[in-house]
Amino acid sequence: MATLPTQAAAVIIGQGGIVGASVAHHLIEQGWSDLVGLDGAAIPTDVGSTAHASDFCYMTSHDRLTCYTTTYSRRFYEALGHYHRVGGLEIARVGDEARLAELQRKVASGKAFGTRARMIDADEAVARFPLLDPALILGGLWDPDAGLVVPRSQRVAGVLVERAVASGHLSVFPETPAVNIDVQAGRVCGVETPRGYIATPLVILTAGIWGPLPAATAGVALPLMPVEHPLMFFGPFEAFAGSGKEIGYPLLRDQGNSAYMRDTGDPRSTEGGLLEWGYYEPVEPRLVHPGDILSRERARLSPSMRDLEADQVAEAFERAVELTPLLGELGWDEKHSFNGLLSVTPDGGSLVGEAPEVRGLWLCEAVWVKDGPGMGKVLADWLTHGRPELDPCGIDIARFYPVQKTAHHALGRCREIAQKIYDPPVHPREPFESGRDLRRGPFWPREMELGGYFMEAAGWERAHGYAANEARLSDYLERVPERPAEWDARHFWRVANAEQLAMSDDVGMINLSHFAIYDISGRDAEPLLERLSVAKVGGDTPLGKGVYTHFLDAFGGVHSDLTIVRLAVDAWRVICGGDTGHRDLMWIRRRGEDLGLTRWHLEDRTDSLATLGVWGPNARRLLQGLADEPAGLDDARFPFATARELRLQGLPIWAFRISYVGEQGWELYVPFSYGLALWDRLFEAGVLPVGIETYANSRRLEKSLRLQNVDLLTDYNLVEAGLARPRVKAADFHGKAAYLEQRQRPQQPASLCTLVMEENHDAAGTPRFPVGQSPLLDPASGEVPIDDLGRRSYVTSIAYGPSLERNIALAYLPAACAEAGRTLLLEYFGEHYPMRVAAVGYRALYDPENLRPRS
Repeated sequence: MATLPTQAAAVIIGQGGIVGASVAHHLIEQGWSDLVGLDGAAIPTDVGSTAHASDFCYMTSHDRLTCYTTTYSRRFYEALGHYHRVGGLEIARVGDEARLAELQRKVASGKAFGTRARMIDADEAVARFPLLDPALILGGLWDPDAGLVVPRSQRVAGVLVERAVASGHLSVFPETPAVNIDVQAGRVCGVETPRGYIATPLVILTAGIWGPLPAATAGVALPLMPVEHPLMFFGPFEAFAGSGKEIGYPLLRDQGNSAYMRDTGDPRSTEGGLLEWGYYEPVEPRLVHPGDILSRERARLSPSMRDLEADQVAEAFERAVELTPLLGELGWDEKHSFNGLLSVTPDGGSLVGEAPEVRGLWLCEAVWVKDGPGMGKVLADWLTHGRPELDPCGIDIARFYPVQKTAHHALGRCREIAQKIYDPPVHPREPFESGRDLRRGPFWPREMELGGYFMEAAGWERAHGYAANEARLSDYLERVPERPAEWDARHFWRVANAEQLAMSDDVGMINLSHFAIYDISGRDAEPLLERLSVAKVGGDTPLGKGVYTHFLDAFGGVHSDLTIVRLAVDAWRVICGGDTGHRDLMWIRRRGEDLGLTRWHLEDRTDSLATLGVWGPNARRLLQGLADEPAGLDDARFPFATARELRLQGLPIWAFRISYVGEQGWELYVPFSYGLALWDRLFEAGVLPVGIETYANSRRLEKSLRLQNVDLLTDYNLVEAGLARPRVKAADFHGKAAYLEQRQRPQQPASLCTLVMEENHDAAGTPRFPVGQSPLLDPASGEVPIDDLGRRSYVTSIAYGPSLERNIALAYLPAACAEAGRTLLLEYFGEHYPMRVAAVGYRALYDPENLRPRS
């Protein structure tokens, strides 16, 4: 065995799996060398999930990045000659109209994100997979690009490692576990193994189901849980004898039964002559702590292959036999059936990026075989160039706040994700049941008394509306349309729209305590924030001035949108959205380290400052009635986008005059200890509690306001988003060179447009109120418009705007389509709805001055 090197440019822990092999391959492809791969078992792995994965790849997903990584992986496997594109079928059973609707929704997502899935009828489904009972099939989805990695992803991992080693850029050491990741002063310094120590500034963790164990040696919390996945084999199955095929029929998903099936081809092929049936337990999934995975010596088959108990699958197997009677006729190969282990995370997304706790420790965890090469490219691009092609916000490990990575919280959320791997269909607004009441602002008791309809974001409980207002606002409710389609109405409360209308006639208050608030001070605070921000926040910016700005990546992509208020000569308050706040925090800290700036201090005020937005035409008059110095709220003394301290009946308030809802008013920041007193004073004065739905969705879209990680992404620039400032500040800032180049283009490849739905009734005459992301189609061709950079047009945000009485959406459109008045079609559950471009770039559709008189 080769001698273990004493140093390396990077060490990959978990080299034997498809993810580790893909990471090494793509790093070398991008010019990396001096890589060392470690694995506690063989390379390629003989114990990890890659060794027993079913190896099938469906392109379909409701997630843009997943569609990207899966389609990339499919092309990668095909280029290697290790992919059999047999197609994939997903079926809905007779009586399961909800599943059929979900397949229609998947087809729409495929159009939005670049896959080729289409709906097929029952006859075509049975023709493609003749083992099905025709009487049970309602319809199906056909994915022509789905297929199987052949002969196995384990073999592909071996091929990639062999090539990498032959290139001279990778050295591998099987049976060499990483005992400890050495961290000094918050940075990776090396890796300890039983064979010696390797000094390195970079460790890449691709250890799969074991990932949390080496991560913990570095002091990093990795919120990942392995879950058992029953796999059963039946045979002999001789349909493809003599064909030489690794698989004969298409892949089959019966997700209404939380199951799938495939054949293993010619009995003389690698693992042929069987039917494989897999199942995900939707009620009581069996999670396994990584530390409880059996050792190789104790495991009957393999550490990642646990014994299968018949009661795990009894009911589901009976339903499987109904659908495919041949399963009941073939014998069950009990000896080779098992529970495979796979990784689940608290939100179902992969865990990729640099660990927040440690510089130099990068992760590529919770990745399925179908995404392995794609995620390897994502990580290699990120490490090499500073970002991947698509915004990684949904997989970035920094998306989690520390409290969301605790063992108790991760366990509950992982269990829920495991329950929903296949069934039931997950609604775009689906709330979690576990991990609730984790973060509650001081107003929460009053919101409970009012019957708040709570949803959760970033651990915060947020009321989207209040039951108490249903009687109080009955007149306004009459102006809010019913949502007869259950899917459109799920997790939505009509009273929220009534609250918005009432606020616009008088004054309302919205709980914004989920804001992430960071106070930054010190001699280097100004150079740090100036280097990060597109807008000028230092220099001659007056004290108390608030600036809406953005952080860009090196390519001019929009990484963050936030507001920065100057508190003192050397102090600023940075206010971020709750969902994006932790990623923004890590961006600030890491850019500061990279710039060598050390004389600054950050105080996290998120859990000590509560926020109430008070808005409406009567906001000033009402607050003046409570203020110790009413004149201090006059327009001349308190202009827009400024902040100052004041007192409301003696309560100390830091007030910021700004609006995200298109109404006059202020954000009021108060220490948690004064929160209830502030709420009570406002409530007693007649201020209406308004749910977060108005702020986050309906009024936001009436004002054409963009949301980071949804409408603002790193793969689009500020000019395309309609948020470029009139002038570029003189001072340098991160991404400035790219931003200047983007501004100088004679025409942007795409523009973020505001669209309104001209007609929202479906073929049955039911009014629809779309939720989630849907594709836009050219009415002439029926195809999704694609810009010059290959980016597809889809609705990024959509909501019903009660003030405008329209469904309103945001979407990036290619230059040729970005014309006011142009009509496109939105596809929603298989039907098409006309969408008119109402504004190109940023232009608010809602103007309170022109809509109705002020009271």
